Amino acid sequence: MGKITNEELLKKIGDQFPDQFTVIGEPFGLLTIETTRENITAILSFLKADAVLQFIYLTDITGIHFPGAERQIGVIYHLHSLVNNVRIRLKVFLNDGDVHIPTATTIWDGANWMERETYDLFGVIFDGHPDLRRILNVDDMTAFPMRKEFPLEDPNRVDKKDYFFGR
Repeated sequence: MGKITNEELLKKIGDQFPDQFTVIGEPFGLLTIETTRENITAILSFLKADAVLQFIYLTDITGIHFPGAERQIGVIYHLHSLVNNVRIRLKVFLNDGDVHIPTATTIWDGANWMERETYDLFGVIFDGHPDLRRILNVDDMTAFPMRKEFPLEDPNRVDKKDYFFGR
């Protein structure tokens, strides 16, 4: 167990940023909060720079896609306070037509490749990123593979027709 509890962590964030985030829950003890793109940089900076919290380790930045939802694209940040042995997850949801969010490379240098990967797979544009370009796929690719925009199987495949299996 960590040196600080999720309740203490939540109170500290709430004192600094009242009404600028909502608590999603604590699945498996992992405090999860949601905020907006306007507040994410300030909250991340506070979590890293605070003398008590010390969330100095950015574990991951990734994305999620909920097709058909009002806010389809989500950017997820996982932070770890090594001193307190506590973790937190922050979520920011964006509309599909406006997938811009400020970069976290101004806070953690290690965010560089994580943001490039999230851009490459989900199409999230990190404003202010020093080198935002594809990292896993070819440069001229126009789609984003982790978005759920394509059917799971090719409807034109003939090798899966029922008559091949005696049906």
